[in-house]
Amino acid sequence: MKPSNSKSAGAYVALFRGINVGGRNMLPMKDLVAFFLDAGCSDAQSYIQSGNVIFRAPPSLVARVPTRVVSAITKRFGIEARIVVRSASELPRVVEDNPYLHTRTDVASFHVAFLAEAPSAERVAALDPDRSPPDQFAVRGREIYLALPHGTARSKLTNQYFDSKLGTTSTLRNWRTVLKLRELTGG
Repeated sequence: MKPSNSKSAGAYVALFRGINVGGRNMLPMKDLVAFFLDAGCSDAQSYIQSGNVIFRAPPSLVARVPTRVVSAITKRFGIEARIVVRSASELPRVVEDNPYLHTRTDVASFHVAFLAEAPSAERVAALDPDRSPPDQFAVRGREIYLALPHGTARSKLTNQYFDSKLGTTSTLRNWRTVLKLRELTGG
C-alpha cells in the first residue's frame, strides 16, 4: 500500500458482503475503488474480485465511508451492498485470536466471519454449536472463527444464520484472504 499524503490517515479494509459471488451483484473492482476515492479516501486498491478494498482515510472520515460508498453503488448499479470495516491495527489481533491455530492443522478449512457489531452475550449463547457437524465456530468480539472441514458450500453455518441469530451483518473470508489483507494493510 502506498503511503498517504495525510499523516493522520490510517489504513483500513472494507469487506463487502454479497458482491461478485456466484455471478450475482457483479461490480467491477475499478468502479468500486473509484467510489472510495470519490468518498475522500486515498490509496484505494482492491484485492480479489469478492469485494475487499484497502484504503487510507483519517479517522474522522472512516465512519462515513460505508454510507457514501453504498449510496454510490446503489445509485449506479442498483445493488444493495453491505460493508464491514476493519483497521490495519485490528487485523493482527484477528489473526492472533483464531482459536483453531493451535488445535487444528487443516488451515485451509479456516474462515473468519467479520461482524458489523459485537453481538450480546445472550445472542452468542443462543447459537447452536451442533448446527452443522463436523463444523466448528467460536465467537470472539466482532469476529466468528470457523473451521469448516467440508468447505462453506456444505456448511449450515452461513451468513444468514449468524445475522439472524446475532442481529448484525456478517461477511465471510477464508484464512488465506485474512492473512493477505493483514499483509496489504501493513497490520
